[in-house]
Amino acid sequence: MFNKIIKRSHRKVAKSDVDLAYAAPGRSSGSVSTSTITVSHSSRGVPPPNLCQQQQITSAAASPPERPPLGTIENLPMFRDVLILERQSLFIRKLKICCYQFDFFDTLKMVREKEIKRQTLVELVDFIQSGSGKITESNQEEMVNMISLNIFRCLPPSSHENTGSENTDPEEEDPYLEPSWPHLQLAYELLLRYVVSSDTDTKIAKRYIDHCFVLRLLDLFDSEDPREREYLKTILHRIYGKFMVHRPFIRKAINNIFYRFIYETGRHNGIGELLEILGSIINGFALPMKEEHKLFLVRALIPLHKPKPVAMYHQQLSYCITQFVEKDYKLADTVIMGLLKYWPVINSQKEVLFLGELEEVLEGTQAVEFQHCIVPLFGQIARSLNSSHFQVAERALFLWNNEHIVNLIAQNRNVILPMIFDALEKNIQSHWNQAVHGLSLNVRKLFMDMDAELYEDCRRQYAEREAKSTEFEEKRKLIWQKLAEVAALER
Repeated sequence: MFNKIIKRSHRKVAKSDVDLAYAAPGRSSGSVSTSTITVSHSSRGVPPPNLCQQQQITSAAASPPERPPLGTIENLPMFRDVLILERQSLFIRKLKICCYQFDFFDTLKMVREKEIKRQTLVELVDFIQSGSGKITESNQEEMVNMISLNIFRCLPPSSHENTGSENTDPEEEDPYLEPSWPHLQLAYELLLRYVVSSDTDTKIAKRYIDHCFVLRLLDLFDSEDPREREYLKTILHRIYGKFMVHRPFIRKAINNIFYRFIYETGRHNGIGELLEILGSIINGFALPMKEEHKLFLVRALIPLHKPKPVAMYHQQLSYCITQFVEKDYKLADTVIMGLLKYWPVINSQKEVLFLGELEEVLEGTQAVEFQHCIVPLFGQIARSLNSSHFQVAERALFLWNNEHIVNLIAQNRNVILPMIFDALEKNIQSHWNQAVHGLSLNVRKLFMDMDAELYEDCRRQYAEREAKSTEFEEKRKLIWQKLAEVAALER
C-alpha cells in the first residue's frame, strides 16, 4: 500500500533526467528534487523551514534555471595552462561542471563524467589552497552555491527507521557510508580551504556563509557517515574561529540540537562531534564566566547525561564538563549535584562512566565546594560500593587511589566515614568478588591510619547496630514461629 502511494506521488522522470541532473549555481536549495512531496523523518528532528529557506525556494521558483544541453561534460584545461587573466572565467566554467549531480548507486553509469567532475574538484581545491589568484566576489558566491548544491541534501533515514525497531543499540549498528563520498569529500575540502584561506575576507564571505548556511551545515551532523561528520566538525570549528559575528548564533543553534536530542528524539549521530567543538570553545571562555555559559552548562550539558546512548559521546561530554570546573572551580558542586540527579539506577555500565567522570570533577573541586555536596555524594558512593556488579564497586573504590580526593576525604572524615563504614564492612564480609574484597580492606586500613579513634568509634556503632539487627531478626522469627504453632492448633 505504501509503495503504491509513493509511486502515485512522483511524476514520471525521463531516462536522461535520471542519468544526469543539473542545477544552476544560483540555486542554493541543496538538492535536485523530482517531486513536490517532502518526506519528514521524525527521528531526524529537522525543524520546519525558516524564513531564509523559504526565500531561497521562492527566488528559485521565480526564475527557474536553464537546463544545459544533455551530453558529455567538457574536459576543461588546467589553471596553469591558461593566462592569468583567463583564470577567473575558467574558474566559473569549472564550478558549473561541479554542479552536475550523478547517480552513485550505479557504479557503471557515466564513469567518465564522474571522473571529470572529481578531477575538476581537485583542481579547484588546489587553486584555492595555492593562493595563486584571488577570487572575485561573484566567483566566491558561485563557489559557495556550488558547494551548497553538493553537500546539502536530505539525509537517508536511519536503520532503525527502515526496520521499524526503536530498541536497537546505536553502537551495534553499521554506519551508512555515503555512496557519493568521492565527490562529497572534495566539496567539503574545497569549503574548508576557502574558510581557512588567508585570502578569504570575512566581511565578504559572511554574505554567503550566513546563518542559513550554518544551520544547514549543522543539520548534516546527523549524517551516519563518520567521515562526513569529521569534516563537518573541522569546518564548523574553523567557521566559529574566523567568523566572530556567527559565534553566539552557532552556540545557540548547537544548544537547540541538544534540547531536541534530550527532550524529543533521543537519537542523533553527531552529538560527539558537536561536543568536541564545544570542548575547544569552552577552553577559550574568558573569566569571569558569562551567565549565558553557566546556563548552557546547567540546561544542556548536564542533562546530556540522561539519554540512553550517553556512552557514545560520554568521553567528549566529560571533557566539556571538566573544562567548566577547571575554568571556574565554584561550579564543581553544581556539576556534582547534576550528576547525582541523573545517576543511573539499573544501568551498571553507565554507572561506571559516571564514577569515572565524578573522579575527574573531584580532582578540580576545592574544599568549600566539596563540603556543599558531601552528604548526597557519599550517600551515592556508599550505594555504589555495595553494588553486586563488581566493576561498579571496583570503580567506586578506585576513588581512594586519587591523592587529591583522599585529601578532601581526610579533611571531612568525621562526616564521610560513618556514611560509608557499613558499605565497607559488608564488602569485606560478604562481597563475592575478591578484587572488591581486597580494595575494601585497603580503604578500611587507610581510614584506620587516618584516624584510629574515629574508626574505632564507627566500628563500635556498627557492632551495636548489627547486634540490634540480629536481636530484632530473632524476635521476628520467634513471632512467626508462635503464629505457626497457633495456626497448627486451630486446624
